Amino acid sequence: MNELQHAPTPAPQGGVSPRTGVASVERPAFGLPGVPTFGLWLLGAAATVGLFVTGQVVAGAVLAVVVAFVSGGFFIVQPNQSRILTLFGRYVGTERRNGLYWTNPLTVRRAVSLRIRNFNSERLKVNDLAGNPIEIAAVIVWRVVDTARAAFDVEDYAGFVAIQSETALRHLASQYPYDNYTDDTMSLRGNADEVAEALGRELAARLRHAGVEVLEARLSHLAYSPEIAGAMLQRQQASAIIAARQQIVQGAVGMVEMALRELSEQDIVQLDEERKAQMVSNLLVVLTSERGTQPVVNAGSLY
Repeated sequence: MNELQHAPTPAPQGGVSPRTGVASVERPAFGLPGVPTFGLWLLGAAATVGLFVTGQVVAGAVLAVVVAFVSGGFFIVQPNQSRILTLFGRYVGTERRNGLYWTNPLTVRRAVSLRIRNFNSERLKVNDLAGNPIEIAAVIVWRVVDTARAAFDVEDYAGFVAIQSETALRHLASQYPYDNYTDDTMSLRGNADEVAEALGRELAARLRHAGVEVLEARLSHLAYSPEIAGAMLQRQQASAIIAARQQIVQGAVGMVEMALRELSEQDIVQLDEERKAQMVSNLLVVLTSERGTQPVVNAGSLY
């Protein structure tokens, strides 16, 4: 069977998904400009008063009912806000434009914020790739981009973001070691940018079902768990000492080599193999020692 036979049937634009039976794609709502419509409403209200004044009670009562019914269709959309409109349980569109608008008074209007939000996860205790217990937390910057999915495809999109973010963070921590003790693997501490990109990709895949866009994902806390923090600190210190010693030894060997070469090229002194070995030993002691050495001056013969 080819891949086309496994592909799910897409929901029609702005319509209803045949599998879930709920609206899953946002579409513009029907809305008339509010200010002109409000002017017409004022004329209707004035006409209603005029009918009652002139004694046309029945016509005035009918017009009053119409005016009252029309007044229920006005709504205001604040900046970076939206209104989802449903009619008798059916999604009819989303109004994103700011200002005063009028629509069918029978519709139910629900506000959904389009503003950028931050989610700071709790400090989670998980195991890294090496099995070491660590504490990790992240900050997620997100916003709603598809109001229909956010309102109808999930029960609570804000709660969905929180749960899926913590789930993705746990999964991410298990894919990398805390620290990198070799040169061919990435780590949580040493590859912050790559880890953040991986977290953002996983969150984008998880949260698209709720119509949410991830703008940024960063680790806000990373540490070993208290029970192993001391031992891991000693390991880091030992690794740093070994690395420093390696660099010191490499530099000392280079300096000894340069000294022997200069003595030989300038014909300052002729050294046999035994004297070269003694000189190399003395120079390495001086160059690699942690403390200042105390030289012993030989005033007699070398032998």
